[in-house]
Amino acid sequence: MQMKTGVEQSVYAILILNMLPDKAVLPGEAISQQLDASPTYFQKLLRKLVSADLITSVPGVKGGFKLKKKPEDIRVYDIYLAIEGQQSLYTSSGILHDMFELEEEDSCCLLTNLMEEAESSWQSVLKRETVASLYEEINENYPSKVQLLQEWVKEKMVQ
Repeated sequence: MQMKTGVEQSVYAILILNMLPDKAVLPGEAISQQLDASPTYFQKLLRKLVSADLITSVPGVKGGFKLKKKPEDIRVYDIYLAIEGQQSLYTSSGILHDMFELEEEDSCCLLTNLMEEAESSWQSVLKRETVASLYEEINENYPSKVQLLQEWVKEKMVQ
């Protein structure tokens, strides 16, 4: 499994939005520049995050984006679902059925249960981590870099 960069960009965009004071917004263009993301692709990501009720879009000249939920209420898994959707990572292609020429009622896939368990495991890890916990971790590991990013946010934000 390889996750698309959209999930990673979205997590970091939300971490940046987490730094905003109340009633302030951050333009999408500024966030995409900070993340070195394609502006058109990034706008699509932002729309998905808005549709998932994770962030809010404020239209107009003084518009931009801000968190819709508290950072402790936004799980990494919520961001993943907003960008990737709720599809299973594994779908049996019927190789076992074809290989052994099984009847329909006898067909099962040896890997289905294993893959469902693996998927459940990584989902539970993503569900336990929140934007708040990630922010805490990044602030502990890179406090001076977080300070610089907070200053950048203050420069770019619109109130």
